Amino acid sequence: MSIGNSNSPEEERPSTDDRSEDRLVERSVEEPSIGTALKKARIAAGLTVDEVSSITRVRIPIVHAIEEDDFTRCGGDVYARGHIRTLARAVHLDPAPLVESYDAAHGGRPAPTPAAPMFDAERIRPERQRPNWTAAMVAAIVAVIGFVGFTAFSGDAEKEKRPVAEGSASPKPAPKQSGGKPAAQPAQPPQVPPAAKPEPSDSAIAAAPKDLVTVVLTADTGESWISAKDSTGRLLFDGTLVQGESKTFTDKESVDLVLGDAGVVKLFVNGKEIKDDFQPGQVERLTYTKEDPSQGQPQAG
Repeated sequence: MSIGNSNSPEEERPSTDDRSEDRLVERSVEEPSIGTALKKARIAAGLTVDEVSSITRVRIPIVHAIEEDDFTRCGGDVYARGHIRTLARAVHLDPAPLVESYDAAHGGRPAPTPAAPMFDAERIRPERQRPNWTAAMVAAIVAVIGFVGFTAFSGDAEKEKRPVAEGSASPKPAPKQSGGKPAAQPAQPPQVPPAAKPEPSDSAIAAAPKDLVTVVLTADTGESWISAKDSTGRLLFDGTLVQGESKTFTDKESVDLVLGDAGVVKLFVNGKEIKDDFQPGQVERLTYTKEDPSQGQPQAG
């Protein structure tokens, strides 16, 4: 006969659900949330939310919502996973652990579906670029100057090759010696080689009109994301320069630049190379005007 209430060993053991909840609580304490990890990585990379939106084409409200761990604005799990991967790569973060964390918190990964066409619909459509007539005018002027220089150099070479004037005396035949043998020809003066063709001293950039700001960027030792705007704030370029690629930007007042990796970029302003000591991975915001390149100032913020 048993006295009082006694609990069996099965009743004293914690349930499976309790152990799962304990593991989830421990994991949430050890690891930061998805939004917190993305936000910290973005700040460490020196990027703003607007710049991340420009790089990834993910709308600014969605970037803000994901950094607050609000995935309702993504439009579904497929879109949310795609946005997490895209934002993680933009801030140099491994996307795999973040996607796994999202799947664990939202019922696991579903069966694969073709998500690329739907995900593209969430991205910002790039603005249609209008023809850059200023750049075309600069190129035309450079071509005209090069043609005039080439014609001038060719004319000088032709003058050096002209024969003696018609009024000059023609050489007389050598008199014959006795025995019918012609006399020895007098020694001819040594031929002076024509002067070497001079090389142009001014670069094509230096020949650009002085009333414009001309900025040339070259990805010298690697690739870098860059953004360029004119004095009115109109976007001239927003994308990545691969190694060896160059871009030229002109404006009547100023050119604003954002260099994602300033250490790999070679920069020329109004025909002069800017030799600032930029470090690899350094983000730089610069503004240049028609004045001397030494007066180019970093942008605020």
